Amino acid sequence: MRLYQGIRSLILTILRKILFLWVRTDVSGNTLEALGIDPDKPVCYVLQYSSLSSRLVLEQEVIRAGLPGATEALPVKNGPSHSFFFLYRRTGGLFRRRQTPVPTNEFEALIHYGVEHTEQDVQIVPVSMFWGRSPDKEKSLVKLLLSDTWSVAGRLQKLLIIMVHGRNTYVQFNQPLSLKLVVDEYRHSEERAKRKLARILRTHFRRVRQAVLGPDLSHRRTLVGGLVRTQAVKEAIRETAARDEIPPEKVRAKAWKYADEIAASMSVVTIRILEVVLAWLWNRIYNGIAVNNIKVVKEVAQENAVVYVPCHRSHIDYLLLSYVLYKNGLMPPHIAAGINLNMPLVGPILRRGGAFFMRRSFKDNPLYATVFNEYMHVMFSRGYSVEYFVEGGRSRTGRMLQPRPGMLSMTVRSFLRDHRKPIVFVPVYIGYEKVMEGRSYLGELRGKKKQKESVFALAKTVRKLSNSFGRVAVNFGEAIPLADVLDNVHESWRDEAYDAEYRPSWLNQAVDELALRVASNINASVAVNPIGITATVLLGTDRLAMDEHQLIRLMDQYAGLLKAYPYAETVTLPEGSGKDWVAYCENMGLVARQPQKLGDIIALEGSNATLMTYYRNNIQHLFALPSLIASLFENKDTLRRERVVFLASVAYPYLQSELFLKYQADEAEQVINDWINVLIEQGLLEELDDDRIGRPEEGTEAMLRLRVLSRFIIQTLERYHIALGILRKYGSGKLSAAELEEQSTLLAERMSILFGLNAPEFFDKSLFRNFIANLQKNGVITTEENGLICYGEGLDEVAEDARLVLSVEKRQAIQQVTMLGA
Repeated sequence: MRLYQGIRSLILTILRKILFLWVRTDVSGNTLEALGIDPDKPVCYVLQYSSLSSRLVLEQEVIRAGLPGATEALPVKNGPSHSFFFLYRRTGGLFRRRQTPVPTNEFEALIHYGVEHTEQDVQIVPVSMFWGRSPDKEKSLVKLLLSDTWSVAGRLQKLLIIMVHGRNTYVQFNQPLSLKLVVDEYRHSEERAKRKLARILRTHFRRVRQAVLGPDLSHRRTLVGGLVRTQAVKEAIRETAARDEIPPEKVRAKAWKYADEIAASMSVVTIRILEVVLAWLWNRIYNGIAVNNIKVVKEVAQENAVVYVPCHRSHIDYLLLSYVLYKNGLMPPHIAAGINLNMPLVGPILRRGGAFFMRRSFKDNPLYATVFNEYMHVMFSRGYSVEYFVEGGRSRTGRMLQPRPGMLSMTVRSFLRDHRKPIVFVPVYIGYEKVMEGRSYLGELRGKKKQKESVFALAKTVRKLSNSFGRVAVNFGEAIPLADVLDNVHESWRDEAYDAEYRPSWLNQAVDELALRVASNINASVAVNPIGITATVLLGTDRLAMDEHQLIRLMDQYAGLLKAYPYAETVTLPEGSGKDWVAYCENMGLVARQPQKLGDIIALEGSNATLMTYYRNNIQHLFALPSLIASLFENKDTLRRERVVFLASVAYPYLQSELFLKYQADEAEQVINDWINVLIEQGLLEELDDDRIGRPEEGTEAMLRLRVLSRFIIQTLERYHIALGILRKYGSGKLSAAELEEQSTLLAERMSILFGLNAPEFFDKSLFRNFIANLQKNGVITTEENGLICYGEGLDEVAEDARLVLSVEKRQAIQQVTMLGA
């Protein structure tokens, strides 16, 4: 018997080595940490379908990863003779028609052991294996013959699959199931226990396959033709033909052209080529890609249509997210891209990589709008994953931009029409230590015309490939089920009937709430890096320079604040200490060192001073509340705690709207109190008698820390004060919202020049627009029928409270500027 087993083991080893002369694998989840295996319990691996090649791949990957052996007997008495089993086996001979798969003997033996030994447990590790990661093409004969299909393949078919797809084999290890927990319910019925475990494993393998391969892909021509034949597009063709007096055939041809312009043509071959090219690119320009919380996506992608909603900082975002998903065993999404990217050479590659193209605006083209809406509905109803940027364009300031409702509204309306397939939004924060377009953003913020995308402009960026852009982080945030958002807004939405044209009265409210949750969850997944925290501290100094040792201490202390009261579990902090971060920024060429006998000085010089505001703005929201509290002590030695909480609560709605803070209005007071306690514990504030809070003594290290902390948010408060000052100067009923926005922007720009402010967002017109809208929303101002802004005593109270946080110099400066403006 031992001789037989030895010969058999030798033969399998030889076959395994021969197989891996051809096969190449990409593996995920194959570590003890990722699996969470209990070392004191035996492990048994399970594959879905019986196959010698699959067994050999499993054994090879277990050996490579140093996991408990799959080639040995299960280390339990009277148990199965192997540490792996197949859930189903193939029936029928070489030339016989394959029958429905049946459970294997090893599977039945494991269930028998579990029922007979209820005190024992075995960890069952499901392993999913894909020979090629290509979703089936509908009506494709080749795919039907040579794809790793849902059922077992014949021997000849399997050989062909290995020959065609073997060099692109994906293996995914998943967290173990407890045999004891599965069979406990049916310890007196082995047959029912067998059915239960089979059902659990069958469901698991189906869900993993859904996440890895996604739904079947339609042929592009079939998809385009189907769009033109939908009832909504037919109706739009009739209306357009009647309105413009054009023959229906010509309008139909135009609709076909629109659909052809929009539709993606995802090609797995292109995706594989891009994977190789992008792997080379990332290794050349980045020092590494950190991926965090990918587990969230792997879970929701198994049963839902996923909408990825990343922040938009760079054109690299498109490629980076698809690459990260593919490398982690998930099907890349269909990506909404601007029509400006559909340029020669680049456009076809992006289209085959999953991009579908959309025009910037189609309000005046109802036919195009209908075709695009129907295309989106096909994506969602079939369960494809989709990616789009809710900000619309790239952020030039490093802040999260106000979400645009267009794509969100299309998604909600599509879901209302057909909600059989759940839709889940996955916010994604993509954080760069150096954004590739950083210098061009500076030019645009200074008034330079935005460069139009072209092949020639792309060729110019090739020169940047010799530069290092540091590390990049891809953080996945808390998922948002669309059904939950709709339940909060309109509980009875499931009971109503919807069609392509119907827009319920509560739609805008649902879209607004969804937009706020998406933006807040993106910001709650921020990756703090050395450059961001260095920029934050240095930009909080008077002269953008500081003694090196003092800078290091401050960075360590502010990083300690983020650890003392974590903003969210999905926020990631940099490794190392302030000393490491200063050295890193210097190596990246973003800070300058000025040697000095009493201690070196670290400074921001030239355009870097402005560029670093971009990276400061990435993480500004994390410090918003402690900085706001610190700013209240700019001109006051002490304040009652209730006064601090009140003033911070008054300002909170405006900061929340601008920075997309995650706390709801009813949570703000408690969070502010918590931050006061943290600042006291950290020595930045002092708790006095009579429920008063005091600041440290002037000239102390603690006072320096408090003052620098307050400057993290002070420019935002100054901007608010400019708008309020202008409004009060002109008086009630004298200015429209547009005029106030224009005046505020001009005076803020003038003030930034006079006082050497380096932050471009200080005079960002959209931020003033948002602040004015929030004043109106909160009832501080009203708008008359003629469009002029009116206000009462409430505005004066808000303005007087705002004065508390500004220095005398800044108050006088703003007063002078507003007088000049009047």
